[in-house]
Amino acid sequence: MAVTMCQSLGFFISLVGVAGIIAATCMNQWSTQDLYNNPVTAVFNYQGLWQTCVKQTSGFTECRAYFTILGLPAMFQAVRALMIVGIVLGGIGLLVAIISLKCLRIGNMEDSAKANITLTSGIMFILAGLCSIIGVSVFANMLVTNFWMTTANMYTGGAISGMGGMGGLQTLQTRYTFGAALFVGWVAGGLTVIGGVMMCIACRGLMPEESNYKAVSYHVSGKTPAYKTSAYEEKSKKSIYNESKRSEDGKSYPSKYDYV
Repeated sequence: MAVTMCQSLGFFISLVGVAGIIAATCMNQWSTQDLYNNPVTAVFNYQGLWQTCVKQTSGFTECRAYFTILGLPAMFQAVRALMIVGIVLGGIGLLVAIISLKCLRIGNMEDSAKANITLTSGIMFILAGLCSIIGVSVFANMLVTNFWMTTANMYTGGAISGMGGMGGLQTLQTRYTFGAALFVGWVAGGLTVIGGVMMCIACRGLMPEESNYKAVSYHVSGKTPAYKTSAYEEKSKKSIYNESKRSEDGKSYPSKYDYV
């Protein structure tokens, strides 16, 4: 019962995690405009893996897809690839895990076969979760790097920093910070890894226990006379024949073996 609960719980956690990975990949809020120095703005920008969007204060939102592939940064394309690989591995893992559920009986599948399939699905879930976590972390690292580079470029004119008490001239540049999709991807990847680990743990409980009985061989001693099957059969035939007796007038009476 505990093995079935562990396997079923791992499957549902992995299902939620894979759904979260798909949602994070499709979301456009991977990076959002930082409003720290400009809280009042008429335009709000945010970007995703597939589109860049502009939202106005009137409520109108316009999104435009990236019409180039080679023009995008290599790390950006790597994040795309990692998320797609995570979705593919998670989807295959879900299909395999459905077959391996102990609460479902498909044909005459043995427990050892279900244990191997459960282990395979668990490994796929772990790889899918790691792809999601790595992809989101790489994108977050890109955001942090660009954020501080943009912040350094916003303050210029160090040579005139003493003029009139000005600490430097500030230029208005758009900075981007973490979006909601990053947190969804991190949580979804963690759930998928946890579900995969639970599936791997359930695999050990599904394996049939090996027999601990030791084979014992019996050796016939050389002094013991061998069994003579042929002699025994001849003796049995003679005893059956003798039981059928004949009378003095030549008539034979049936024995008990004649009615069998």
